Amino acid sequence: MLLSELAALLGLTISGKDTEITGVNTLENAGSCELSFLANSKYEAQLATTKAAAVVLNAKYADQVESAILSENPYMDLAKAMHVFSKPQGCVEGIHELAFIHPEAEVDETVTVYPFAFVGKGAKIGPNSKIFAGVYVGEDCEIGAGCCLYPNCSIMAGIVLGSGVIIQPGAVIGGDGFGYAQVSGKHMKIPQIGTVKIGDHVEIGSNTTIDRAALDVTKIGSGTKIDNLVQIAHNVVTGDDCLIISQSGIAGSTKLGNNVILAAQAGLVDNIKIGDGAIIGAQSGVTNDVPAGFVGAGSPLLEKGRYLRSSISIKKLPDMGRKFSALEKRIVALEAELAKGK
Repeated sequence: MLLSELAALLGLTISGKDTEITGVNTLENAGSCELSFLANSKYEAQLATTKAAAVVLNAKYADQVESAILSENPYMDLAKAMHVFSKPQGCVEGIHELAFIHPEAEVDETVTVYPFAFVGKGAKIGPNSKIFAGVYVGEDCEIGAGCCLYPNCSIMAGIVLGSGVIIQPGAVIGGDGFGYAQVSGKHMKIPQIGTVKIGDHVEIGSNTTIDRAALDVTKIGSGTKIDNLVQIAHNVVTGDDCLIISQSGIAGSTKLGNNVILAAQAGLVDNIKIGDGAIIGAQSGVTNDVPAGFVGAGSPLLEKGRYLRSSISIKKLPDMGRKFSALEKRIVALEAELAKGK
């Protein structure tokens, strides 16, 4: 594909000569037919050494390369370019004879179902969805149009997925929430009879688990992206366009607003509310409600400025301890001298 053709697909213009583009790579590793990008000025020096055929960059850097696609947001536009060159997974079309489709399931004629997938009674699968090998779709599930369920993910009975949902391998949607009552020192299971509803264009990472509600619904808002190895408990509700990063855990009945970001290994207790646009740093422990727009980190959670000051103080603690110990010895010596004076 010519650079000019790619730029036209992206709605952008080029600078310099037109050239053939066959793929995408970093400034350091790009070959003579590959497109690269400059999204961070600290890598500007690599423009002089890159072998890339062309670079997606801001116009102010255009004179440093032979060919460029001019962009106000190079990182976003590179992502769009990558869609052009990415190869879709899979090689099967239609419903494979080794898939099990219950006679009372409704599967659109445009759906692809791979060998050894299971689609249960009463399930509905919308147009142009793909169900890869080993996927389990339970009874009465509703899978929207254009969904992609990668190998060995499990969609338990009665779960609803919107349109354009991507579920990566090994994820479990609608497993039982962790609910037990103590009876005479034993743990009696509380049936989890609610469901999970996933909005449109949600992506759920590998080995992530989203538990069904105890009675009502666990809900993931449209546009939300969930990384690998995330645990979302029963009755959790997220707003739209949230980002939930790897190994985060959200306890039961907690609610997230729109555009919330949870960095890796953030832990949220049950029954709290996180306001719109809040950003929670990595390994944070959140035990109380968080207002909209809050940015913070730490365990317990602190506002960003206080957290940074605390982090600096923590690094000084060993030296401070030695100084306090020396001061204590001096005070004891002074008190002894004063006592002698009496």
